[in-house]
Amino acid sequence: MAANRAKLTVDEKYIRPKKANDLMKSAQNIHQTVYIFGTTGFGKTSFVTDYFARRKYEYYSAADADFMEANLISGNHLEKERIIVLDDLQLLKTTEDRDAWYQVLDELMKDPKIWLILISRAPIPAWMKPLHIEHLFVIIPESALAFSQKEEESYLDQWQLSIMSESMKRIHQYGHGQPLFFKIMAMRFSLLPKSNGTAAQRLKEETEMIETTRLDCWDYLESHVYDLWDVEMQEFLMDISVVDTFDLQMAQMITKRNDAGKIIVEAQETGNFIMEIVKDNSIEYVMRPQMILSMRRRLLKKSTKTHIENLYYRAGNCYEMQGQITKALEMYQKCDQKESMSRLLIENARNHPGTGHYWELRKYYLSLPEEIIRQSAVLMAAISMLQSIMMNDEESERWYQTLVAYAKTQTGSAKKEAQARLFYLDVALPHRGTVNMKEILVHIWQVVSDRNSYMPEVSLTNNQPSCMNGGKDFCEWSKNDKQIALTAGRPIELVLGKFGKGLVNLCLAESYFEKGKDNYEVAMLAGKGRMQAESGGKPEQVFVAVGILAQLSIMNNHINDALESIDSFEASCQGCSEQLILGIHTFKIRTLLLISRTGEIAKLMEEMPDEDQGFCTLERYRYVTKARVYLSMGRKEKALMLLETLLLYAQKRDRIYLQIETKILLAITNYRMGNPKWKEIIQDAVSQAEEYHFVRVLSREGAPLYELLKSTELTWKDRSFQKQVLAESELMANMYPSYLKEKKIAAVTLSDTAVKILRMQAEGMNVAEIADSIGLSKAGVKYYNQETYKKLGVSSKGAAINEARNQKLI
Repeated sequence: MAANRAKLTVDEKYIRPKKANDLMKSAQNIHQTVYIFGTTGFGKTSFVTDYFARRKYEYYSAADADFMEANLISGNHLEKERIIVLDDLQLLKTTEDRDAWYQVLDELMKDPKIWLILISRAPIPAWMKPLHIEHLFVIIPESALAFSQKEEESYLDQWQLSIMSESMKRIHQYGHGQPLFFKIMAMRFSLLPKSNGTAAQRLKEETEMIETTRLDCWDYLESHVYDLWDVEMQEFLMDISVVDTFDLQMAQMITKRNDAGKIIVEAQETGNFIMEIVKDNSIEYVMRPQMILSMRRRLLKKSTKTHIENLYYRAGNCYEMQGQITKALEMYQKCDQKESMSRLLIENARNHPGTGHYWELRKYYLSLPEEIIRQSAVLMAAISMLQSIMMNDEESERWYQTLVAYAKTQTGSAKKEAQARLFYLDVALPHRGTVNMKEILVHIWQVVSDRNSYMPEVSLTNNQPSCMNGGKDFCEWSKNDKQIALTAGRPIELVLGKFGKGLVNLCLAESYFEKGKDNYEVAMLAGKGRMQAESGGKPEQVFVAVGILAQLSIMNNHINDALESIDSFEASCQGCSEQLILGIHTFKIRTLLLISRTGEIAKLMEEMPDEDQGFCTLERYRYVTKARVYLSMGRKEKALMLLETLLLYAQKRDRIYLQIETKILLAITNYRMGNPKWKEIIQDAVSQAEEYHFVRVLSREGAPLYELLKSTELTWKDRSFQKQVLAESELMANMYPSYLKEKKIAAVTLSDTAVKILRMQAEGMNVAEIADSIGLSKAGVKYYNQETYKKLGVSSKGAAINEARNQKLI
């Protein structure tokens, strides 16, 4: 290879990325060694060629084994300063080559007349780390070589291309700032004739051209990169591409290669296509988006259907071993393993909706053929429950009746299982409400007592701190709470098993609390119920007690005590279901809203479900909490849409408590939007709450509701009820005046460095990578983070990125 490639044609349209340029300049003044790395297509050589377009430099490739003695070492006697660029370092694989190079590099770095530029596809390999520590390279990572969004637009402007904004979004999404992608795309778009058609036609043409560019890039990688690798590495990467992320054990199981670890290291050092992710002291690996898609395409072209199906089946086994049921089902579905899918879905269906994943797995349940479902009482019950959750009541009842018919034809254990599942549906089906529920539970207790059947686990809380407004609405029971407790309480506790421990005392405590009865009696009942639940019961029941006692603390102006009790309870729930933890976090959000702890709320809000991706009836508690957060943020339209949906659901399911709660929030929303309809809505909510003598559903809303109650004349039937509601609402308003108060967020100004760090974080870079990239210490990066978090009013990286995007800072 020639000793000098400075005469290579410079791409006149290439734009030198500012991040990389700044790092290069910082190293130039003191001739500090520069290490540039990035995958194929990120323009490493183009960047160097463009940077030294007006300066002489020597260019060498590690592929040329004869250059060292002839050109590098022999030139050391020269007095003039030299710029030496050494490319393709990823090709050095043998110990002999690396040892020889190590000595040469060390000598070159010690020479003050030499400015050394190193180029590789991979980050600094282990064999070069001692040189890095001794000579301290300036590192220009792939992220610095990528075009920023502004640079992408400038590059396309040089090609005099006018591209629709929707296409630009797709280009930015697919291109990842990769200069090669933009060069191929610009060449393609320059051939696209000017269209005289509609905007829709033009968008279609541009979309097709973008997809063609992606295929071009994949073809380039296939011919210029993949085909140069060892066959073993090619096969390994194709096989492991069936999963998005993997650890070493998974790689070994899927590819059936014991040397998977060795191949992963080789792949990292050869092309930097596999990245490491450290999670909880374990290491996971992920291929870059461009590569994983091209490898999957390559796998389809080069492997048999049987081989691919085996890969998906082994991947499903891995996910199943790890307890990642959703991913396991996805893999089994891809290899058409219906028996494995059925087995996993039956296992999930043995859990009640509070711990099972019915909604998340709905597409897999609904994809099962009816003949498979009809063979299992558990699956029939699961489908009936799922259809009820999805508000398909007729379909739910169809499967219930199918299960009834099935039970009549069975004997022995199969009949017992079918009968148990029918009992479970009799109690738990959401659309049936609580009509005759007392009689149903007593009947089940009588049958179970005779040992003719058993009752599967049924939770009445749905992971909320409430029995009255949990899995079902028991507001009607509250009208005769003490009588029901005396006459049917014991049988109901027994039939519900562990979920019945402490149930009677907790239900009475909650009913008394909602009616505004003596707080001391409420606390005594809740405390007693908690002790019973903690003695062989379920944490879901303990959560009800924690919720009641925390609300009493809030009413007594001891909110810190309430927060401590919530945190303490969460700490005791290690190993509990994910749904319960999310319920605890939701209750904590409600508590934090009282004192406007926006940073903590923002962090917890990251877990909230997205109502725009489908309304899950099991998430109603979290939705109504999310609506409160929307109100506190001034996002009234979002609150309105979510609350209207919740009200429709609550009315269809005859959920009284949720109707009252939703109407209160709807009234507040309409009031703030200037819609006079709020008066009618608040009157309806007050009248409904008064029918059940529910004081606290009103008074706990404090300041925002009290403002409404003072602003209009309402009709009250019960003078004592009115007096208590107004008194407690005023008290709550005085104690927590900032509750649901709209935050008028002033424009936040961040420095260029702070914005740069946020963007790098959004791209997935860690503190160490950011520090290397922008020339700061890790402590310096952390300082910028802390200051940014303060300005944005958040307390975590994820929340900062989200808020910065909301405010269009990044």
